[in-house]
Amino acid sequence: MPPPVRSSGDLLADRRYAWAEAALAEGDAGAAADLAAQVLERAPGYGPAWLLLGRARAADPASRADAAEAFRAALALDPEDALGARLHLAELGEAAGEAISPAYIRALFDGYAGRFERHLVEGLGYCGPALIRAALERLRGPEAFFPRILDLGCGTGLMARALDGIAGTLAGIDLSPGMLAEARRTGLYARLHEGDVRDVLLAEPPESADLAVAADVFIYLREIGPVLRDTARVLAPGGLFAFTVQGHPGERSTVLGADGRYAHGVASVREDAAAAGLAVALVEPAEIRRQNGVGVPGWLVVLARE
Repeated sequence: MPPPVRSSGDLLADRRYAWAEAALAEGDAGAAADLAAQVLERAPGYGPAWLLLGRARAADPASRADAAEAFRAALALDPEDALGARLHLAELGEAAGEAISPAYIRALFDGYAGRFERHLVEGLGYCGPALIRAALERLRGPEAFFPRILDLGCGTGLMARALDGIAGTLAGIDLSPGMLAEARRTGLYARLHEGDVRDVLLAEPPESADLAVAADVFIYLREIGPVLRDTARVLAPGGLFAFTVQGHPGERSTVLGADGRYAHGVASVREDAAAAGLAVALVEPAEIRRQNGVGVPGWLVVLARE
């Protein structure tokens, strides 16, 4: 689901843009490309039309170079990449590094916040927070209690609700103001921080958390090692870091899937944990959600600071 699109400022261009999107949704990539080009004749600085032109061109394998050119034009107009042009370039093999920008995630979830929980839980059968809660109780027993918890990528607060009864003070971190507004309404967080997870972790005192959780957060990060290291610094001795990752058949490496999410090899996760000084307390296969009626393979991981 792309982020919400702002107006071009030209009513006719906006109308043709809407027609182009409808044509692409109906599978008529040629008509979509023609209409997007017409939009750009009227509004050449309209980044979303360049992105749409790239998407339409990418539908034809013979036009991949032209698609990449359109995506690069969108990125030049939007260097922070709220539109997600780098993600599309990565799908074409035209980009290195992190394909999913913080600005894209913020824009995506700001527009998604109001219906996030219904879509994720009812539509996709999302169960990551419940799986994390069950894993913590298996490791620490039914009387488990964590006085200080960091919820990385807290979203609307699903993880906080799942930890009810075993959580002391909760602090949430998220890029999206819209998601944080929903989390604030739960009344379950003592602190909420808007920003990149790593930036906020670096501002936290050493050994100040007994538990960190990250439910369905690492699907947006190619490299999770830096977050593991930052979290290890913040965890008190004996503290746990519980999270989910999307998986793929390979043992190592990270793969950007057709769903626009990163899947991590389980051996790479273990190596990143060891490099961060964290011991593996639990790693097991887990289907965190469903996509098109099929379970998405993944891993449930709990690491411990010794």
